[in-house]
Amino acid sequence: MRKIAVITGSRAEYGLLYWIIKDIHEDSDLDLQLIVTGMHLSPEFGLTVKEIEKDGFPIAERVEMLLSSDTEAAIATSMGLGMIGFAKAYEHLRPDILVALGDRFEILSAVSAAVPFSIPVAHIHGGESTEGAMDELFRHAITKMSHLHFPATEEYKKRIIQMGENPNNVFCFGAPGLDNIYKFQLTDREELLKELGISTDKKIGVVTFHPVTLEKDSNELQMPELLKAIGGINDIFWIFTMPNADTGGRAIGRMIKEFVERNPEDAKAFMSLGRLKYLSALKHAEIMVGNSSSGLIEAPSFELPVVNIGDRQKGRARGSNVIDVPECREESIRKGIEKALSSKFKQSLKGMKNPYGEGNASERIVEKLKTVNINQGLIRKRFHNLNG
Repeated sequence: MRKIAVITGSRAEYGLLYWIIKDIHEDSDLDLQLIVTGMHLSPEFGLTVKEIEKDGFPIAERVEMLLSSDTEAAIATSMGLGMIGFAKAYEHLRPDILVALGDRFEILSAVSAAVPFSIPVAHIHGGESTEGAMDELFRHAITKMSHLHFPATEEYKKRIIQMGENPNNVFCFGAPGLDNIYKFQLTDREELLKELGISTDKKIGVVTFHPVTLEKDSNELQMPELLKAIGGINDIFWIFTMPNADTGGRAIGRMIKEFVERNPEDAKAFMSLGRLKYLSALKHAEIMVGNSSSGLIEAPSFELPVVNIGDRQKGRARGSNVIDVPECREESIRKGIEKALSSKFKQSLKGMKNPYGEGNASERIVEKLKTVNINQGLIRKRFHNLNG
């Protein structure tokens, strides 16, 4: 039986991996080794490991690595603690393949620790570009330490091959997170608001804003501009999702809480909505504002207008639903919101195609994990030269 270890360190990433985890768990020829780490194990970030337990997936290892601070030193120290914890986990579990998604520092620690064990790594969502975040550096480093690649678009596939990866080990099946949209029974608006404890007749707006980790002290300047902009929109009730455990995340979280306390009739914040509620919120929203990748990946499937602020997602493929606002200033954001809410812009999105696929990526990824030949040809990587 092939042992497949899957790493998950955050609520968002777990949502993208859900169907992959489920398919591995239910396959009699595969042994799921779920390794939970990062924000999942932190009460400050909602202790979302409980969601995993509620879903019925057995947890093979818990790797504690997240310090209760978001300074540069704390993040770097957390990465070191993670490598120690993952090394112990691999020594115990001895997986045949390690599955990792994305570009966060937890994932870099997990993949780095796998190198001495010669564990082949399957990396999902490689080849992308987020120029405003240190994740940009982590993602490409993870790619070079990985052996199987599952990029979400053909453009990203080409970028991975450009980095010297063997084209025979790069498979473009689309974004697995889209499977949630087609496989879940999304909640209707009335039931969703009831579950969220929101009583309003206003239209819904979703706000997700994460730290821009390569712009020092920018979060303290940008978030007030965003809050001033949405504070002037009177006919929208704003649903905030709290930021990740990145450098500067706590400052953003504090400003969100203060805004919600001042505007209880117009906004509410959630540490974790969970997959179903979050996607249902996108389905019923009139607009999404912030700098989250979900505005580029999931939102197009709902034809949802997105005001994407700043450089955090610069370099990523995007659909026609995205309105980019390069400068995080109140006036610019307000203009972006007004355009997104206009009937002309909404009408232009009818029938749009999501550049990240149409679903069914998860089962194709699992099938490849199940059937790929694990040998020295896979593990002992060579730089593939495009010029032969």
